[in-house]
Amino acid sequence: MDNKFVYSFHEGSKEMKSLLGGKGANLAEMTNIGLPVPPGFTITTKACINFYDEGKTLWPSLIDEIKLHLAEVEKTLNKRFSDEENPLLVSVRSGAVFSMPGMMDTILNLGLNDKAVKGLAKSTGNERFAYDSYRRFIQMFSDVAMEIPKVRFESLLEEMKENKGVHNDTDLDSEDLKALVEMYKKVYFEEKHEEFPQDPMKQLELAIKAVFESWNNPRAMIYRKLNDIPHDLGTAVNVQSMVFGNMGDKSGTGVAFTRNPADGENKLFGEFLINAQGEDVVAGIRTPNEISELKDIMPEVYSQFVDATKKLEHHYKDMQDIEFTIENERLFLLQTRAGKRTAHAAINVAVDLVDENLISKEEAIMRIEPNQLDQLLHPMFEPKALADAQIIAKGLPASPGAASGKIYFHAEDVVAAKARGEKSILVRQETSPEDIEGMVAAEGILTARGGMTSHAAVVARGMGKCCVAGCSEIRVDEASKVIKVKNEIIKEGEFISLDGSAGTVYRGEIIKIQPELSGNFEKFMTWVDEFRRLKVRTNADTPKDAAQAVVFGAEGIGLCRTEHMFFDEKRIPAVRRMIVSTTLEERKKALDELLPMQRKDFYEIYEAMGERPVTVRLLDPPLHEFLPHGDEDIKSLAESMNIAFEDLKDRIEDLAEFNPMLGHRGCRLAVTYPEIYRMQTRAIIEAALDIKKSGMESILPEIMIPLIGDVVELKYVKKEIEEEIQLVFEERNDKVNYLIGTMIEVPRAAITADEIATEAEFFSFGTNDLTQMGYGFSRDDAGKFLSDYESKGIFEKSPFEVLDQKGIGKLMEIAVDLGKKTRANIKLGICGEHGGEPSSVEFCHRLGLDYVSCSPYRVPIARLAAAQAVIKESVNVTRDK
Repeated sequence: MDNKFVYSFHEGSKEMKSLLGGKGANLAEMTNIGLPVPPGFTITTKACINFYDEGKTLWPSLIDEIKLHLAEVEKTLNKRFSDEENPLLVSVRSGAVFSMPGMMDTILNLGLNDKAVKGLAKSTGNERFAYDSYRRFIQMFSDVAMEIPKVRFESLLEEMKENKGVHNDTDLDSEDLKALVEMYKKVYFEEKHEEFPQDPMKQLELAIKAVFESWNNPRAMIYRKLNDIPHDLGTAVNVQSMVFGNMGDKSGTGVAFTRNPADGENKLFGEFLINAQGEDVVAGIRTPNEISELKDIMPEVYSQFVDATKKLEHHYKDMQDIEFTIENERLFLLQTRAGKRTAHAAINVAVDLVDENLISKEEAIMRIEPNQLDQLLHPMFEPKALADAQIIAKGLPASPGAASGKIYFHAEDVVAAKARGEKSILVRQETSPEDIEGMVAAEGILTARGGMTSHAAVVARGMGKCCVAGCSEIRVDEASKVIKVKNEIIKEGEFISLDGSAGTVYRGEIIKIQPELSGNFEKFMTWVDEFRRLKVRTNADTPKDAAQAVVFGAEGIGLCRTEHMFFDEKRIPAVRRMIVSTTLEERKKALDELLPMQRKDFYEIYEAMGERPVTVRLLDPPLHEFLPHGDEDIKSLAESMNIAFEDLKDRIEDLAEFNPMLGHRGCRLAVTYPEIYRMQTRAIIEAALDIKKSGMESILPEIMIPLIGDVVELKYVKKEIEEEIQLVFEERNDKVNYLIGTMIEVPRAAITADEIATEAEFFSFGTNDLTQMGYGFSRDDAGKFLSDYESKGIFEKSPFEVLDQKGIGKLMEIAVDLGKKTRANIKLGICGEHGGEPSSVEFCHRLGLDYVSCSPYRVPIARLAAAQAVIKESVNVTRDK
């Protein structure tokens, strides 16, 4: 079987997804459970990989295998390629392992030629339908397989409709369509300098090559990168006999979800078009009917379809996205897959499926992509501001959420706006897969055409982007870059706001507020917490951030950065006086000013966190970061401090460093100026004693010394701060328990962690600096070249975004092993940006850390990733991308 590259639908199953792709495996599964699926076969993902190995060519034995399976389809249907009585036509569609809607190519009606079109007209008794199918095929084949711009064909179609004084394609008769076919063939000849191919096997070979090549088209590569889908999987190709939704008023096509993909409601959700082919629904060229209306038009077909959707959802135990075609009142299913859904819907569906006893809690937890939760944690429009806002139009609520931004009409302009730091809304007549980069960069998406299952709607929901689609009240002039609505004109660069939950478009920018998390979200996160072992803390520097993190389920603070407190405008003068002081006496005077401010900070953070642990990192950045650099600012500071401008400028220049990230910062500051860490330690301990008096007896401050590279450094700094702690205890005649630990962020500290652990009671991995020093990359400058590393396949992702488990992870592993050998009960955590990245959280679980710490809005994501790490160890559950 190793040399088998083609499988009939009746040979496969849903378990063969990695070989047959998601679409092929599901077509096989539907065939085998007795649902009405047009016959066909799948060319495997293995064939795609081989195609690239063979220099992008189809090899002879593969062609033979395809012909063998094609003959089987011909026999089953009693139809043949190029037959003048009853011709076989097929669709050729991509089908990757993980669903990538709209990212790769499809060709319909393949097999039509000058002979077959007459046979199709004869066998169906519908000449108009036959020539409509032929003109569609020529355009799609030319665009997808031969790279002839589709605008060349669309302009001819629009011109013909204009000349005839009609609005819809369906208003053209068979003679019009015959003329269009001849025009389209002429375009093909002008572009390719050869006649349109009449041999169906040549058409099929070119189409299969085009689908394989579309695996590596730019939009597919961007989608895979966004969704962490490996680039080496390849795509399958599904060759399936055509059924026709464009044969008249008893035919149609549609897309439906077994539950609402926006909110998860257990109700059939979808759309259909009468007398149309599948791409008409997705492209949004005509506004479709709501699925329930099918009950009135074709009640028997509707009943059969409802039964099929229930059967599929119970079989797959998940919400399904189903494509269907009706040919002369006969229902055919063309695809089923796990439906793309918003995070809100994903949670509701997962909880409901558990309540319906279809899946376990573990399966529900594995169904949710951790990063998807991000959609639930961000602001919504403030009700009063929303009530006062000017509504300019209503469309379809295609993807929930709230977005404000400047309008731009082309994807590349949105990308450029984001690079300038602007928030933008992508406005299009209808989106296409080519708009993917702009959709990613935009805050929200607005389209004038298209329904709830259009490209814009499906992709936006998958990304968690706010989207209003099918907004027919607006006229989008992409050439002039304006929206025309009623008597108003909104120009490019002006602000609008979108409410994707209501489908409303507003003029201007609207204030947003934080969402409330309860109901099924709360229930789901309770299940998450039942399974995870890792604790999840937050990185927070203010009581406000700390309180928000607690709402999101944080179990402590893993990193409180004291330098952020120093930038307050009321404090910065004292900080600067401390820095430019030339004597210990002057410096202590400035530090005495800062002490009550720092003490108040820590007290309020303890108060916000309650009994939860708080790790405070002592001052880390180089001192020059707090000083002015322009002459005007230096002059102003000199006057306020009553010192000469030149003296201050000289002092600032003395503090400047060639490479400050490796310079006089972290614990090195405390070696030179121990009084700085003494002041901060005093503030931490005094605040702890104060909060203890208020009734919080179990307060346990954790003091973290940054940038240690040698145990002797740690001994010196620890001695200074412990002396200060004892002084406070004596002065207050009271005590609290405390821990002193260090960040492991210098590679030398990682490989000498056994020595470091003799002094440190906890380690917290500072993976931002550990990555920087481990790779020898400057994090501030790496952005200039890391994109090249990713585009050229050297890195899959930036190591500053996703932890490098082989290298930096190895340093962490060494430090954990060595630290535990010295101090068996040492507390271990991570506080770099990686603490909220799901694959990095899973690595921390495997490494045996006690906690991860991340920004407040990543806390639920880290909680879910930690639970999934436990489940993956015991249950073989996979999650679709």
